[in-house]
Amino acid sequence: MRMRDFGSTGLKVSEIIYGGIVATMDRYNGYTYQDDGQAASDRDVAYALDAGINYFDVAPKYGNAQEMLGNSLRGVRERIILACKTEMRDYDSAARAAERSLKLLHTDHFDIYQIHALCNEGDVRRIFESDGAMKLVEELRRSGTARHVGFTTHSEGAALTAMDLYDFESVMLPANWHMNMAIGYGDRMLKKAKEKGMAVIGMKSMVERGFRPGPEDDVFRRKWPKCWCKLFDEETQADLLLAALRFAVAQGIDTLVPAGDVEHFRFAVEHADEIWATPLSEADMALLRAHLPSVEDALFMPEYDR
Repeated sequence: MRMRDFGSTGLKVSEIIYGGIVATMDRYNGYTYQDDGQAASDRDVAYALDAGINYFDVAPKYGNAQEMLGNSLRGVRERIILACKTEMRDYDSAARAAERSLKLLHTDHFDIYQIHALCNEGDVRRIFESDGAMKLVEELRRSGTARHVGFTTHSEGAALTAMDLYDFESVMLPANWHMNMAIGYGDRMLKKAKEKGMAVIGMKSMVERGFRPGPEDDVFRRKWPKCWCKLFDEETQADLLLAALRFAVAQGIDTLVPAGDVEHFRFAVEHADEIWATPLSEADMALLRAHLPSVEDALFMPEYDR
């Protein structure tokens, strides 16, 4: 696994990173999983480490993933980059959440700490109020408890506002083929992030489309219970999946977090060279253009505002 510059942080990050939602067990999104638990988390983290992955990302919203991942990372903390998030918008709640995350992850610092899921401009304004979460983030940064800070979002408007208000060092955003091809989603925030020297983590790049209402998509909801959108099938749609991933790389991301499904995570790891070292081709674009009309009615665009 090759390493890449992570924006202006000075960190070197693997081309594929480990998304902690893979470690979630029991119930998530209303479904119960098989083959989950601490042993499964330990196995998947060992696989990631053996593959050369050095960046592990998790969040309190991912069920009990912090507990699972924290246990799996015992003994390797100094070898890795550990990223966590807070979905809290006020200072007091954010402080409690950060303390709990540190405890569950068995660490005294976050290498990257992110405001999670900024939804709209009002959401951004809230965290910058006098009792907002950014007060806590700044305290963590000054104390060294958060070495670098960033945010995650599905909203281009929220991202642009956040970048105007603060010198965040990283952003995790959807680098998704059909959102970009259909409505130009992502171009403005990617451009601005690069201008500011921010690291860009691409997510949702393995998504084919959003779930359609009705029973027809229940099979996909059961197949990928840790995901809230329809993925390209890694077996039957591998060519489209690789094209979509190369499309994300061509957008200018610095690293890629695969979908929360462990099989898709392994697919990304096993095809890292085909994703990163093979440029997006006209054949890739032809595949994606031909497929776009079949999914335009179900664009994956949650919390999206222009």
